[in-house]
Formats: sequence, C-alpha cells, structure tokens
Amino acid sequence: MSEENKDFGDKAEEAANEFKESVKETFDPKSPDSGKTVAIIAHITFIGWIVAIVMNSQNKTEFGSYYIRQTLGIWILMMVLSFIPIVGCFASLLGLVLIIISLVNAANGKMVPIVGVGTYFQDWFKSL
Repeated sequence: MSEENKDFGDKAEEAANEFKESVKETFDPKSPDSGKTVAIIAHITFIGWIVAIVMNSQNKTEFGSYYIRQTLGIWILMMVLSFIPIVGCFASLLGLVLIIISLVNAANGKMVPIVGVGTYFQDWFKSL
C-alpha cells in the first residue's frame, strides 16, 4: 500500500471517529430502563401510544417521554389536517412518513425532533 493511501485511510478513520464523538447518544442501550421500548411502542398505532403511556408511568424515562410527546403531536397533527378536504389525503401520507422517521430515530437511540413542529410538541405536552 502506498504512503498516500495510508494517509488517506488514517484521515478517513480520524474523521469517522470525530463524527462518532459528535453524535449525542441519549441513553445507555445496555440499561433495561432506557425507555427505548416505550419509545418504539409509542409509534405503533394510537393504542400502542396508550400502552406506552402506561409503561412509562410505571418507570418514567426522559427518552420514553420524549417520544410519547412526539407521537402524540404527530397523531393530533394528522387528525387536524385530515379535516381539510384535499389536504387530508396528503396529511395521512405525511403522518406516515413522520411516524417512520421518528420510529427510526427512536430505534437508533437519538432524540431528534420532528422538523418544524417537534420542539412545539415538547413544549405543549410537557406534562406527559
């Protein structure tokens, strides 16, 4: 292997390590009380959200509460937008996409708010 390739490989590895350090892990995945299960269940239909509320009330975690608030906001947003005749169809599709994005973030252990409205959901539903 040439010296240039070694330098490139070292630089790439260094950049990857810097990126890993910059990503904020929001919970300890080894901990059974991390709230990840609650966060994932909250995304599975509205009944799943209710089950997640019950589970989180027994063992409250910041991570679980965060995604309970996010999914409640998405469900309410979908319901409100569905009453607008033409927008209703697109609201359902948008809601599905938002739920999937939120579910992926929850499964990866990252607290990422929904673009545009996620921070509002956290403020509006603080009591959950």
